[in-house]
Formats: sequence, C-alpha cells, structure tokens
Amino acid sequence: MSHTGDCYDNAVMERFFWSLKHEWTNHRAYATLDDARLSVFRYIEAFYNPRRRHQTLGYKSPDQFEAEHAPAQAA
Repeated sequence: MSHTGDCYDNAVMERFFWSLKHEWTNHRAYATLDDARLSVFRYIEAFYNPRRRHQTLGYKSPDQFEAEHAPAQAA
C-alpha cells in the first residue's frame, strides 16, 4: 500500500522542526557533528516522544498515543 502525503503531514513535520530548533538547538553550539546528532537523538527519545504533548495527538505524547492505538492496529 502506498501512502501519498498531504498538507497535514507536512504541517506536523514543520512543527516538529520548529520545536527542535526553538526548544532545543537554537542557542547551542556543537563541537562536532556527532555531538549535534546525539543532542537531536536525546531531544527525540528523551523529551519529544515520551513527554512532549502534541495538539494533533489529543494532547498526548507520541509514546502515549502509540501505546493506546497499537493494539487496535495490530488486530
């Protein structure tokens, strides 16, 4: 099954990158590319997915949303 994007997919990704820039990396300087990659990984895995609430997900974190909807999709 192929999936074609729509404007809502783009809006969510634009919001993610806005958040990454303004909440995490905007005032930081990284010594190496590896330092920057690790920082972005930490943002996603330690803050964005488990804790940050999202309007498009009914004010749940991505981890909460997936936990609630994964069993229904697996069936």
